[in-house]
Amino acid sequence: MTAGERLLLRVRVTPRARGNALTVDAEGIVRARLAAPPVEGAANRALIELLADGLGLRRASIELVRGAHGRDKIVAVHGCTPADLADRLARLAHRRRR
Repeated sequence: MTAGERLLLRVRVTPRARGNALTVDAEGIVRARLAAPPVEGAANRALIELLADGLGLRRASIELVRGAHGRDKIVAVHGCTPADLADRLARLAHRRRR
């Protein structure tokens, strides 16, 4: 989904996981497993770092729009086109299947 100059991405977060991992399932849902606990924004900061690393973007390009206190989040991605974001997500999904 797009909104102005940013692309919105739905992410399902699992905090307090064994490690950090970013995947895209068969339905196209982005899932983030985070070692950080959901305390004082630690999991949200870890999510932004993980998304930036996984998508090959700067941390400043990722913004938490909705869901600061829940598992289902809406994240804005700045600085890439819909086609570019789709390609980056497809590479993530492909990496997961290997």
